[in-house]
Amino acid sequence: MSKITLADDAKSAVIKMCEGNPGAIIALIEIIKCGEQVDPDDFMGGLGKILALDTLEIYGTDIYVLWNDICYRNTSKMIAVLRANQLGFISDQILKDACHRQDGSGRKIIPVEELYSKVVERLPRFDLVNR
Repeated sequence: MSKITLADDAKSAVIKMCEGNPGAIIALIEIIKCGEQVDPDDFMGGLGKILALDTLEIYGTDIYVLWNDICYRNTSKMIAVLRANQLGFISDQILKDACHRQDGSGRKIIPVEELYSKVVERLPRFDLVNR
């Protein structure tokens, strides 16, 4: 069940989503800071990716695992993985399973570079600054 409501602003959404995990806070702030620049086709900017995480029910430590362990703290790659899920390149279940693995094994499940390439191919304006 979603945590974010229409009454939430970005700050309250981050607080709800991070579940007190400081690494998740950093990841979500980074998404808000650079979301619009990385994915200009998402009309909601970084908040769109936070809503995607909420829809997937990926919270707290699982957000941190995605950002830190799976995407090696590369926010553009994390945004690409979330966009790849939205585009149907990776299933909800696989993404959720990988994010739930705190032993680092999620890296083997999510082909980050391949997903990044597929997103760039589908969305030519994606991450133009960092390519």
